[in-house]
Amino acid sequence: MRWKSLAPQQLLSLHFAGVILAGTLLLSLPIATESRRALPLIDAFFTSTSAVCVTGLIVIDTPNVLSTFGEVVLMLLIQAGGLGYMTIATLIAVVLGKRITLQERTTLQEALNLYTREGLLRFAMNVVRMTALVELTAAALLAARWAPEFGLGRAAYLGLFHAVSAFNNAGFSLFSDNLAGFRGDLAVNLVITTLIICGGLGFLVLSEVGHLKRRGSALSAHAKLTLAITAILIVFGTASIYLLEHGNQATLGRLGAGEAWLAAYFQAVTPRTAGFNTINIGAMTPPALALLIALMFIGASPGGTGGGIKTTTFGVAMAALWASARGRGDPLIFKRRLAADLVARAFAVSLAALLALGAITWLLLVVERRDFLQTVFESTSAFGTVGLSMGVPGSVLSLVGSFSVAGKLLLALLMYFGRVGPLTIAVALARGRPPARIRYTEAKILIG
Repeated sequence: MRWKSLAPQQLLSLHFAGVILAGTLLLSLPIATESRRALPLIDAFFTSTSAVCVTGLIVIDTPNVLSTFGEVVLMLLIQAGGLGYMTIATLIAVVLGKRITLQERTTLQEALNLYTREGLLRFAMNVVRMTALVELTAAALLAARWAPEFGLGRAAYLGLFHAVSAFNNAGFSLFSDNLAGFRGDLAVNLVITTLIICGGLGFLVLSEVGHLKRRGSALSAHAKLTLAITAILIVFGTASIYLLEHGNQATLGRLGAGEAWLAAYFQAVTPRTAGFNTINIGAMTPPALALLIALMFIGASPGGTGGGIKTTTFGVAMAALWASARGRGDPLIFKRRLAADLVARAFAVSLAALLALGAITWLLLVVERRDFLQTVFESTSAFGTVGLSMGVPGSVLSLVGSFSVAGKLLLALLMYFGRVGPLTIAVALARGRPPARIRYTEAKILIG
């Protein structure tokens, strides 16, 4: 295979696959476990995929099965998956003084979801610096909170791991009950949710917000839409979860009002797309679970560390539907017209996601023969690279932990699909073929 002949989307897909395989090899080493017994290959592969795709679904009890070496490997895989292989490779190349080729720049542009290649390397370096600053600051805050309980050294390690996991929207935790033990802890909740939101907004939006005062100009339409949809989903999600669950004694019903609202807020943030939890997800009511499925499907924002179809895709599709319902020719966002190809792309991403999610869910129902709602929830969590799960009764594992090898492979495929992106994979499979030069006669078809 000639690497130079590959399209950026193909290279991006292969890079993620390569990191997953490398992680599988490292996690399958005996030194990666506390017992010094090698993990089953399928569990090492699934864990590596879940980490690189920043999902958080678990088939092993992470803090009790993995050794410190295994946990560090897991943290590095999360970081590589969140930042993206090309961003890290570019950093290494710049440090070593190597020249970045045009093909590498184009692939990096695709990985970071940027409009142009102008100022690309500078932006990539800013992404790395921003990530380091945010994660280290959050790690210090968490370490300060946990130091009295775990000691400074252990607290610093826990703080760094959870800061990396939260900012990259991974949802892995070094506590067997995830963050349920800190459900009412305001400091832990605020730090973790702030990291999730920042990581999910996307580096381009964070950069715009950070330079807003210096530039003295307004935010772009992309940044406005991203921030608006994010805020709406969080507020709507928090209020809905509280109203749906406040009478459920297995979740929010037994909590005080303040703690219940904090838990509702936390669970409204984490489906977008970091699978931390402070309440028992499997005990939630069906309407609340359906809401979480919708939030997981929408996911984070372009250029961020999360998955899903993305907030802007959802926003553009809703604007197009609203314009169509009102009989308008052009959908508008903040008094700006949306181009037809942008609207078509939004619907293509949504449809591709629904088809992939539907197909894998159906196959899982055939193979695993589990409850329908549990299977849909687990599949959507995998596609959205979330990591929330209704779980296995009496176990700390995600539901997939009780799946067969075939079921685990199907969910691993769905995580990969969700992280790399439906259109990226579609273009990669099409091998970058040039558009046809022939235009056929227009077809007349009735719709609706």
